[in-house]
Amino acid sequence: MDPSADTWDLFSPLISLWINRFYIYLGFAVSISLWICVQIVIKTQGKNLQEKSVPKAAQDLMTNGYVSLQEKDIFVSGVKIFYGSQTGTAKGFATVLAEAVTSLDLPVAIINLKEYDPDDHLIEEVTSKNVCVFLVATYTDGLPTESAEWFCKWLEEASIDFRFGKTYLKGMRYAVFGLGNSAYASHFNKVGKNVDKWLWMLGAHRVMSRGEGDCDVVKSKHGSIEADFRAWKTKFISQLQALQKGERKKSCGGHCKKGKCESHQHGSEEREEGSHEQDELHHRDTEEEEPFESSSEEEFGGEDHQSLNSIVDVEDLGKIMDHVKKEKREKEQQEEKSGLFRNMGRNEDGERRAMITPALREALTKQGYQLIGSHSGVKLCRWTKSMLRGRGGCYKHTFYGIESHRCMETTPSLACANKCVFCWRHHTNPVGTEWRWKMDQPEMILKEAIENHQNMIKQFKGVPGVKAERFEEGMTVKHCALSLVGEPIMYPEINRFLKLLHQCKISSFLVTNAQFPAEIRNLEPVTQLYVSVDASTKDSLKKIDRPLFKDFWQRFLDSLKALAVKGVTYCGESSASSLTMAHVPWHEEVVQFVHELVDLIPEYEIACEHEHSNCLLIAHRKFKIGGEWWTWIDYNRFQELIQEYEDSGGSKTFSAKDYMARTPHWALFGASERGFDPKDTRHQRKNKSKAISGC
Repeated sequence: MDPSADTWDLFSPLISLWINRFYIYLGFAVSISLWICVQIVIKTQGKNLQEKSVPKAAQDLMTNGYVSLQEKDIFVSGVKIFYGSQTGTAKGFATVLAEAVTSLDLPVAIINLKEYDPDDHLIEEVTSKNVCVFLVATYTDGLPTESAEWFCKWLEEASIDFRFGKTYLKGMRYAVFGLGNSAYASHFNKVGKNVDKWLWMLGAHRVMSRGEGDCDVVKSKHGSIEADFRAWKTKFISQLQALQKGERKKSCGGHCKKGKCESHQHGSEEREEGSHEQDELHHRDTEEEEPFESSSEEEFGGEDHQSLNSIVDVEDLGKIMDHVKKEKREKEQQEEKSGLFRNMGRNEDGERRAMITPALREALTKQGYQLIGSHSGVKLCRWTKSMLRGRGGCYKHTFYGIESHRCMETTPSLACANKCVFCWRHHTNPVGTEWRWKMDQPEMILKEAIENHQNMIKQFKGVPGVKAERFEEGMTVKHCALSLVGEPIMYPEINRFLKLLHQCKISSFLVTNAQFPAEIRNLEPVTQLYVSVDASTKDSLKKIDRPLFKDFWQRFLDSLKALAVKGVTYCGESSASSLTMAHVPWHEEVVQFVHELVDLIPEYEIACEHEHSNCLLIAHRKFKIGGEWWTWIDYNRFQELIQEYEDSGGSKTFSAKDYMARTPHWALFGASERGFDPKDTRHQRKNKSKAISGC
């Protein structure tokens, strides 16, 4: 017998299995699939039988969360009713509304806006699942009542402050009812409209359209302001019940125009929360017009105003396009005309024109500037407000001892010679390479700057959290930061202005963009002179600062030589560039960069740190005496030396060492306080590791 034949007979079944392995695998897969299907059918039938055998009462218990281990979803955790009242009407409405809300088994809180600090608590409503109701009255001349004055001021400033942004209150839900008198047509319910607008601008979601109560019984929609409120309250309670169930009635999300609202035309409908928020955010990004000037009463009727987003008949398209082209031609003609005058620098009468045009005045006023004369301005810095409330000062306080609550931020020139991509003023200020406007006298500018600054400080009297001693100190200006906007050194009388500051015992902190070296060389003594270094090469400086001077690089180098020698912090979106928070380095990255920089300049060391502003101070070792840093300034001694300099006709000189002061431990680099005075409360609105605000 052949042995090889026996071997083949032994392995032939295995070889057959290997050849047909695909069919074997397929059989296994089909079997497993059938088994899974059978198990699913069995479990489904068992569950149905179990549900049929369970009494209805037991099922109710399970769905109400008494038996089920899964928690019931909560869509509304409570209602907060804020009121601002002068005569007590809004307060009474708040009580009535609270009773109605209580009937829905919802927690309710009534809050007097006078006792509420939005800076501390409003951000909490983003995640609280509360619905916030604002009952606000319009008082004399369209102003808020005394109790709501601070809240409205804070809300207005936050809505136009780039540091807050469009999504600061995203997630907060609110409704507004305004109290007013239509006899005062020019500002009827102005406060209610503004509160509604400002909340929307900060990203909050309006759960229902604004209500407007009218004290004028003749013009009131329902015969009295009480009846107006009852009608609005009924709709609000209905909307609240829908929200409790997780339903999404289509509220006024910002797509309405005056006298027209899509939410009421199409009726209430349920939507998924995700898609609703996406639609709303898309609208915020694409719609330029302010879409919040319609009240609940207007939205039920009125004229049918056509918008660019509405459906347009083909027959009307030609008229619309003609109108658009006409507006474009008029705009181009206006720009050409204004450009001609800009180049000439004079008006039709041959006189120098004012730097602040009506359009510029409107834009800057909207941004919170107090304008002075024809080319100057003053504004209250956020760090001034912070230190008034005992919450720490800016990096100038940490590095040099400048008390933020006694610091006035101003400029004698709104014009600038650069158009920087990171400009946080939205390029509303004029530009130029030389002074060609009307000029105001420095005495008038300083006088009005101080008066405007003091008036802004006065508005903080009685504001929650403001320290009485800081408020009194803040009324006396001790420091002046000439860094508000524009290029202060362009002002032809800058030296006279500096002398006036020093005569008033006010220190000077002058910032320049390194394009005016001759003016730097000709400067009279200044307490502190800052030159902004925004780039390290000619090409990068041109791209970042976008200077108007053709010889910008040489001017930059000459300015640094004249100085005998700052970074940017994110202050919000700008149409001039695509810079976002992602372009801002983390504080740890800045520290690493500064360490590497110090290695290249052996005569310098890192002295101080202000983590919130994402900046460090590199100081020359001559200011380190006996192992201690002396970067602070003895401002009283500086004023004495300035007086001696003036009395000597400029012959007596002095150096920084003559008026330096020892730096406190908490301000030093590496200190646990991270640049915040331990006497103050460290209050930071966002992640402390990235800079979000500047001075």
